[in-house]
Amino acid sequence: MARKRRPFEVFSMSFLDCMSCGFGAVILFFMIINAQVRETTDQPSELMAETRKLEVEILEGRKDLVLAKNTIEELEVEKDTAEGQIAQIIALIEELRAELAEYDQDTLAEIERIEQLQTDIKTLEEEVKRLLAMAEEEELEGNRLREFKGEGDRQYLTGLKLGGARTLILVDRSASMLDDTIINIIRRRNMPMDDKLRAAKWRQVVASVDWLTAQFQPGSEFQMYMFNTEAEPVITGSDGVWLKADDATQLDEAVRVLRRTSPEGGTNMKSAMEVVTSLQPWPDNIILLVDGLPTMDEPTTNKRTVSGRDRARYFTNAVRELPSDIPVNVFLYPLEGDYEAPFLYWVLAYRTGGSFISVSNDWP
Repeated sequence: MARKRRPFEVFSMSFLDCMSCGFGAVILFFMIINAQVRETTDQPSELMAETRKLEVEILEGRKDLVLAKNTIEELEVEKDTAEGQIAQIIALIEELRAELAEYDQDTLAEIERIEQLQTDIKTLEEEVKRLLAMAEEEELEGNRLREFKGEGDRQYLTGLKLGGARTLILVDRSASMLDDTIINIIRRRNMPMDDKLRAAKWRQVVASVDWLTAQFQPGSEFQMYMFNTEAEPVITGSDGVWLKADDATQLDEAVRVLRRTSPEGGTNMKSAMEVVTSLQPWPDNIILLVDGLPTMDEPTTNKRTVSGRDRARYFTNAVRELPSDIPVNVFLYPLEGDYEAPFLYWVLAYRTGGSFISVSNDWP
C-alpha cells in the first residue's frame, strides 16, 4: 500500500525567516544609533579642547597688552623727564653765554686794533729815541728789547733765569688752556673761535709770553714752539731755525700769532721735548708754559679717557727726551683735578737747575 505524504507547512518557515530578519534589523538599528552617539560625544570633546586653548591665548594676549601699556607709560614719563632736563641745560647754556657776553666784550677786530696801536706807539718811541738820543731813556730801558706794561710790581719775577744765548719757549695750546675747570673747558671747546680767543686763561698765557719776550738779552737768539697733539713753530717757516732776539718784528709776530691761535686738542708734551734736540745748536735755556700733565704721547690716540697713572707715565716719557744739562723753567697755570702736576713739574725744574713758577690769576 502506498505511503501517504506529509503535507508541506509553508507558514512555519516564513515565520522563522521573519523573526531572523527582524532580529537582525534590530541589531543593525542599535549599531547605527550607537555609532552616532559615539561620534556626537567625540566632537564636543575636541571643541572643548580648542576652546580652552583659545581662552589661554586670549589671557596671554591680555597680559602682554597690560605690560605694553605699562611700558609705554614708563617711557612717556622718562621722555617728559628728559625733555625737562634738556630744557634746563639749554637754559643754563644761554645763561652762561649771556655771562660770557657781559664779561668778554673783546672781539678779534678790537684785538687787531690794539695791536696796531701798540705797534704805532713803539714806532714813535723808537723814532724819539733815535732823534733825541737821550741817555736817561736808554738807561731806563736797560737791556730790554721790547716794552711790556704790567701792573705795578707784577712786572717782574724773582728767581726766574732768563739768561743764555739761545732760549726756547714751549707753549701748551691744548684745550685745557681755555679754563681752569673741567666743565668750562668742555663748554668752551665747542664754542666759536672768537670765544676761544677771548678765554681769560689763554689771554693770560699770551700776556706771559709777551712779558717773557721783553726780557731777552741783546744779541741772544730765541725760538718759540706751541704744542697740543703735535709741536709746531709759532712763526711759520722757522722750524729748526734760531731767530734773532734783537729783531723786534719777529718777537711781535710771535706774540701776534699766539694771540690769534685758539687752544684745542690733547697735550702731547713728548712732541714738544723732541724739539729740543732737533735744534742745532741745542738751547741753553728752556721756558715751558703748561697747566697740567700730558694726556697723550703720540699724535693720535684711541683712548676716550686717561688715568692719572697714564698721565704721569706720559710725563716721564716726555722728560726722557730732554738732554740732562739744559735748565727748564716751568710756568704752571691752574687746572682743576691735576694734583700731581705741581710736584712733578717742580721736580723737573729742580733737577735741571731751572725755576718753578705757579702762576697767579693776576699775573703779569
